[in-house]
Amino acid sequence: MAAIVSRTRSFVPPKSFRTITESAPVRWTLTAIAVGFLSLFLLMPLIAVFYEAFKKGVQLYLATFSDPYAIDAIRLTLTVAAISVPLNLLFGLAAAWAITKFTFRGKSLLVTVLDLPFAVSPVIAGLIFVLIFSTTHGWLAEPIKAWDLRIIFALPGIALATIFITLPFIARELIPVMQAQGRDEELAALTLGAGGWRTFFHVTLPNVKWGLFYGVILCNARAMGEFGAVAVVSGNIKGKTSTMPLYIETLYMEYQTVSAFSLATILSLLALATLLLKNFIEWRTAKSARH
Repeated sequence: MAAIVSRTRSFVPPKSFRTITESAPVRWTLTAIAVGFLSLFLLMPLIAVFYEAFKKGVQLYLATFSDPYAIDAIRLTLTVAAISVPLNLLFGLAAAWAITKFTFRGKSLLVTVLDLPFAVSPVIAGLIFVLIFSTTHGWLAEPIKAWDLRIIFALPGIALATIFITLPFIARELIPVMQAQGRDEELAALTLGAGGWRTFFHVTLPNVKWGLFYGVILCNARAMGEFGAVAVVSGNIKGKTSTMPLYIETLYMEYQTVSAFSLATILSLLALATLLLKNFIEWRTAKSARH
């Protein structure tokens, strides 16, 4: 027995089991590359946006937001986000629930189709909606004209394109969280007499709330910043169908750079707020996992 203990204490793990620690030059080189890329492609553009917006003074910066077209663009962007985010919230919850809790024919196809907006170019997505809802050559042109509807070059078309582009965000955040959660707590609640809705609101939803919140803020940020699909279906009509990203491009093309960058600071601040919320949610999720 003593011999076995002695051999065990003198055992040296093979090299493959040892913790590999890179040398200091390698660590510093990799860190410098990462910081350099972040500075070049993220930090410097962000600084440039705010510099260009404020370089001619705060008064000229604030004057941008007295422009009626800018106000209309901000209002339209917020309206589209207010429509698309709640609808994607309902879809994300339903899709994640169905994928993680049930077994049914076509489940793998649903998971695959869910990622379609990530694979399709936003411009192509916009063209698809034009092909379907255009009143001149669209597939549904006759009923649209018969019912006197206006979808393309109007708010409904912009909302539809935005919903399509942002469709996967909430569902994709919820699916892994629900899979990790399992069904034990839900089955226990059902066994104790809780109904389906009560189980959902008191067991399932509290366990996935941070993943849900994370998906919502990502969906909202993407909805407010969408350009390609919205540009195709909206026509970019100033004061009517021009969202913030579209109006920023219009101002820049008209050489109103201060106004363009001033309006761009709103989207930049939205991105920073999204990043802070993301870090907060990751911190809360890690804290909840420890407890």
